[in-house]
Amino acid sequence: MLLPFFTALRDAKVPVSMKEWLHLMEALDRDVAGRRVEAFYHLSRAVLVKDEKHYDRFDQVFGAVFKGVESVGAGEDLTTDIPEDWLRLLNEKYLSDEEKAQIEALGGFDALMEMLKQRLEEQKERHSGGNKWIGTGGTSPFGHGGYNPEGVRIGGPSRHGRAVKVWEKREFRNLDDTVELGTRNIKVALRRLRRFAREGAAEELDIDGTIDGTARQGWLDVRMRPERRNTIKVLLFLDVGGSMDGHIKLVEELFSAARAEFKNLEFFYFHNCLYEGVWKDNRRRHAERTPTWDLLHKYPGDWRAIFVGDATMSPYEITMPGGSVEHWNEEAGAVWMKRARQQWDRSVWLNPVQERYWDYTASVGLLREVMDQRMYPLTLDGLDRAMRALTR
Repeated sequence: MLLPFFTALRDAKVPVSMKEWLHLMEALDRDVAGRRVEAFYHLSRAVLVKDEKHYDRFDQVFGAVFKGVESVGAGEDLTTDIPEDWLRLLNEKYLSDEEKAQIEALGGFDALMEMLKQRLEEQKERHSGGNKWIGTGGTSPFGHGGYNPEGVRIGGPSRHGRAVKVWEKREFRNLDDTVELGTRNIKVALRRLRRFAREGAAEELDIDGTIDGTARQGWLDVRMRPERRNTIKVLLFLDVGGSMDGHIKLVEELFSAARAEFKNLEFFYFHNCLYEGVWKDNRRRHAERTPTWDLLHKYPGDWRAIFVGDATMSPYEITMPGGSVEHWNEEAGAVWMKRARQQWDRSVWLNPVQERYWDYTASVGLLREVMDQRMYPLTLDGLDRAMRALTR
């Protein structure tokens, strides 16, 4: 029954050997995973995957092969302490543009948070289709499945991308740096950001120097020289999760090209805007974070910084302390972005959203101002302009 899983992993170029597969079969015979799909997922990944860089492809194969398979027994609710049936979407309310325009915001971020606190204290049952309580399918600023220009999404998928805060535990996946590029033009554009020098140990044969020395000395005079390397140092900050899910393929191609072109490359993940911490592994982003202050102290001003993200978020995430959708940030995102700009004055922001749509999103305008207008579309022309800006 599990052979299609094995062949699918091999087809996806996850290097699974027959020995590892037999170890997994032995573990199943001993009932190590029990009857829960989640336990089988962790067991099979631990046994079959030897390198973390293959985790993403393993997840894709696992999701495709075992789609629809459910665990025996109830799972743990990781979203919130609010009763699950309050958030079950029983109906959807579709509003006209005129009706949506009539719904007004609650008066600012602080007022929104205070009202949510009151609702949690007062509400005793589930609601659907209303305009006040935590529920689904209505115009209330709390819940999901409805419409409000400024609210807190609790459970459910994002629909309009307008939430000021998101109350859920979300899992993001790492970018796969082995993705084959659909075009070599991205690499060509990145190559504009190059400065070669010979550094390090003399390990490369200097053919011209050897010939010249031999001719002058009259005996074989072998000469070595340091390898010629690209000395440009790049910090790559990648926005993941949320609205960036729709741009994952394009960003993976950029990530793969950057890993190939820049020998001195460090990358970090963030979500929506730069705050007090970044991370290297999305699966451990809550447990293993790197303080942004550490980066500002570790990497001097001769590094180039490239931020990649759609800059689509609530303006509060940029302008307000506590505005982040995932945690309470003591300082506004704009404060951290300005610190990064001051440390790495040669920095740009690459936006995968088409440039003609930027004026429709307030947060894009705010970040363009913080970046001193150094925001470029993630197109070949945009990459070319960005690389030229980084070389100035």
